[in-house]
Amino acid sequence: MKRYVVRLSAEEREGLAGLVRKGTVAARKRMHAQVLLQTDESERGPGWTDARIAEGLGIGVRTVESIRERLVEDGLEAALNRKKQSRPSRERLLDGEKEAKLIAISCGEPPAGRERWTLRLLADRLVELRVVESISHETVRQAMEKKRAEAVA
Repeated sequence: MKRYVVRLSAEEREGLAGLVRKGTVAARKRMHAQVLLQTDESERGPGWTDARIAEGLGIGVRTVESIRERLVEDGLEAALNRKKQSRPSRERLLDGEKEAKLIAISCGEPPAGRERWTLRLLADRLVELRVVESISHETVRQAMEKKRAEAVA
């Protein structure tokens, strides 16, 4: 017995069928629309089993279940589109205050025997001053690039 039962209205079925027919829809969105159309247990829907849909579309049964769940819990838009990430995968190493320290260091005198600051020297100096525990030169580059873009705009 299904816990999340899909019953689409005529307008919803029509809208989903239109999405499936369109040529300019993202593949994931089209696939989710196909799943919803096949799981529809209203009078006009086929009401296929999750296993049959999964086999027909070449996806996992759990994917079908989660699409149904998102429709019932969060609505049609949530079921069709990707779920928004609730938090970033990793915390940012350089927040505004730390970026300001980076810019201040880069505007200052380079180390003795050097003509200018390199990204690696800046990264090492941030660690040396205990602004961050560790940082790559690539992260420093991205922060500097971001500041350069803000200055131009």
